[in-house]
Amino acid sequence: MEMILQFLIIAPPILFALTVHEYAHGWVALKFGDPTAKMAGRLTLNPLSHLDPIGTIMLFLIHLGWAKPVPVNPYYFRDPRRDMMWVSFAGPGANILAAFGFGLIIRFLNLFPANPDLQSSLFGVIVQMIVFGLVINLILAFFNLIPIPPLDGSKILAGILPPEYEELFMQLERFGPFLLIGIIFIGRALHIPILWGILSPFVSFFSYLFAGADLSRFL
Repeated sequence: MEMILQFLIIAPPILFALTVHEYAHGWVALKFGDPTAKMAGRLTLNPLSHLDPIGTIMLFLIHLGWAKPVPVNPYYFRDPRRDMMWVSFAGPGANILAAFGFGLIIRFLNLFPANPDLQSSLFGVIVQMIVFGLVINLILAFFNLIPIPPLDGSKILAGILPPEYEELFMQLERFGPFLLIGIIFIGRALHIPILWGILSPFVSFFSYLFAGADLSRFL
């Protein structure tokens, strides 16, 4: 029963974080002239349109995951390198803004749970959802900002790099997913939270900045 309740508490924040992330990609791409996401039915806040089964399961299991990438056609852009960089940043940026919103709710309504196991009342469940909303959005944002393909951070890096390095970066891009998967599985096998070691300082800092407390411990 406790596992079911925990699932019901964490599911809405995860679905919300994935949805606003992908919607932001499509919305900014449309603003730069690319209607691909809209034509594919991805410019929507319906989470079912964005879910990737494996990525969603990974989010529930290890709090790191992904949604179906929003289709983007850079040929619609006036400046493909620059515009693609902003489209890529839109997803993590939307998650940071969402985390900021949750942080304001926590800070101004003084919603600081004394422990992570507040499940005895409806109020406690709502507080946990809000806390998870902040933390999950921060995790999703900074995970995607890691500059390893196919994460958004790699496309942002590609837009910043001098043009002469673009071909080399594109050649390295094919190895990115294997590197990312390798880091995850090596960390799990050695019981060393490699990715969490990278992400936790950012999650802790911004949760404290937005909500007035380090809420990463509530995961």
